Amino acid sequence: MKRYLPDRFTQMLLATVLLATLLPARGQFEDWMRVASNVAIALLFFLHGARLSRAAALAGFRQPRLHLLTLACTFVLFPVLGLTLKALFPDMLTPQLWLGILFVCTLPSTVQSSIAFTSIARGNVPAAICGATASNLLGIVITPLLVALLLHRQHAGGGWHDVLSILLQLLLPFVLGNVLRPWIGKWVEAHRSILTVVDRGSILLAVYAAFSAAVAQGVWHLFPPSQLALLILVNAFLLGAVLLVTTYGSRALGFSRPDEIVLVFCGSKKSLASGIPMASVLFSGGTVGAVLLPIMIFHQMQLMLCAVLARRYAERADREDAALPVADAAR
Repeated sequence: MKRYLPDRFTQMLLATVLLATLLPARGQFEDWMRVASNVAIALLFFLHGARLSRAAALAGFRQPRLHLLTLACTFVLFPVLGLTLKALFPDMLTPQLWLGILFVCTLPSTVQSSIAFTSIARGNVPAAICGATASNLLGIVITPLLVALLLHRQHAGGGWHDVLSILLQLLLPFVLGNVLRPWIGKWVEAHRSILTVVDRGSILLAVYAAFSAAVAQGVWHLFPPSQLALLILVNAFLLGAVLLVTTYGSRALGFSRPDEIVLVFCGSKKSLASGIPMASVLFSGGTVGAVLLPIMIFHQMQLMLCAVLARRYAERADREDAALPVADAAR
């Protein structure tokens, strides 16, 4: 049963949403929380920049076709599917939830879980490290550009002004951290627990600030249970469609199974860790809470489904490994 329950971090997110619902930040405390959230997010991207090895980032050029296809699934296939669903069923979800779905479609891939699932499934781990890292790094620029192109017509934000804002708040600290890596990189690597605390703490702060503003505007009165059920259905369709495309598309293109696994897990995932900070920059206070609901649901769904897929890949590899001695003995 444990594999079907939310992971610990998702439980912390749900507890934060409950706290914001019962005790939302108001007045001067709300302003302080917003500032603290922005500082924590900038620190998070600074530390990620300090951790990124330039050699590891450049190693991705060794398999350009695999990584280009992974990026195409993340930043092209997802937005196309999201826009198509919205065009076909515009009244299925409220405008705020469709905004959140389209935002999910613009996000980069995860890093940690993509690599972990690739490793469990006996995939090409070095390629997964390069692909997921490249997606996350490029997402700092590509995601706000896609938001400006796809969502600005719906007056979701400030358009190109938001792009500049996110570059200043996220990319600038990231670049600064990477520039300082020769001096602080070893210390950061030796204290990974600090990055974990900053990572989760910044996301929880951003969620609390976002849902506090949303609760003040009556967010929970806008989404009846039927809307949340339809939101889960739309997320399930997006995730399932991309998993099918990456699985059978990689086989049709002649990829080896280890590379297929990379495309499946890196091309179908969306980063909650990047999505929440970006949403807090790109969207106004009352809108952020509604925008975050789809990515929080998608996050848990992708972990549950990819855990099952990774285990099946591993079991298949074990069966084939066990069959090899039998085949050799029969010759």
